[in-house]
Amino acid sequence: MIFSSTFLRTVSAPIKRKGQASAFNIAIPELRGPIVAFLDGDDWWAKRKLSVVAETFQANPEIASVGHGFYEVCDNDPPREMIVPANSCRFDLSSVDAARFAGRGLTLLGTSRLSVRRDVLNRIGPIPTELVFCADTPILAFTLALGGAVILEQPLCYYRIHAANLCAPGPNDALKIRRNIEISEIFLRYIPKRLAEFGVPSEVTEVFFESIRVDLERIKLQSGEEGGRWRVFKTEWGRFQAYYHRPTLGYRMFECAVGACALLLPPRRFYQLLGWYGRNELGRFRNILGRAEPKVAPSFFQRRPVAEREL
Repeated sequence: MIFSSTFLRTVSAPIKRKGQASAFNIAIPELRGPIVAFLDGDDWWAKRKLSVVAETFQANPEIASVGHGFYEVCDNDPPREMIVPANSCRFDLSSVDAARFAGRGLTLLGTSRLSVRRDVLNRIGPIPTELVFCADTPILAFTLALGGAVILEQPLCYYRIHAANLCAPGPNDALKIRRNIEISEIFLRYIPKRLAEFGVPSEVTEVFFESIRVDLERIKLQSGEEGGRWRVFKTEWGRFQAYYHRPTLGYRMFECAVGACALLLPPRRFYQLLGWYGRNELGRFRNILGRAEPKVAPSFFQRRPVAEREL
């Protein structure tokens, strides 16, 4: 049985578009097949997606879910890039290091990349209806606690980015920014409690959510909702500690300079400067001063150009 965007539209009509979680909660109990594959209405699957996923489940009877790489499509243009792991791998929450690794690659388990055993979905149960979008995040998180996931290196779906994406706000879209803050806060209230019920230690959960917590703090500070210079400093120092270790002396000096800017500049101005730094790829000058070792190798999750023969 395939849980597709067509089925979602059918079952969501009676609930007057109350959101993704409500549709999931109505549809999933009606499914009878052993594997459920999710598909957003904006996206589409590559050829052989379902057969490859089914073969992976058959070859790995202990796993709860399967994810994979994907092509990125802007509006209606042909795909120009793909996001893939360097090779097939496993995600789970068996240790702090495993949680950190999984937390950095969650995009490879997002809705149109996600397939789950139906008996695992039965164990997960209903999702909070406040999650009008991103309701796949609790599901994929819980599958990592209930057997883990295999992540395939093949790009097996096309993920479309456009102005109407609910979870991709622009810098001046106050409504979408507020909605993303609310969704992230629901994640942080709800998911850790359920992971504890599934036997995941708190220190593992804390590391698994490092990226979401840092991103949430940054969004709040950039939007001016709360916090001042000292909170920006603590957030950026926390991000550095979450992502890197073993910095050289030169890198430490660079981070001290960043911290000084955080304390001197208003939060919005600081993040405007940080955005300008990133857009212009000025990190290459930082690397002249020194380096720090990423806790998860950034080369493992690759953004690669798409050759015509790959489509």
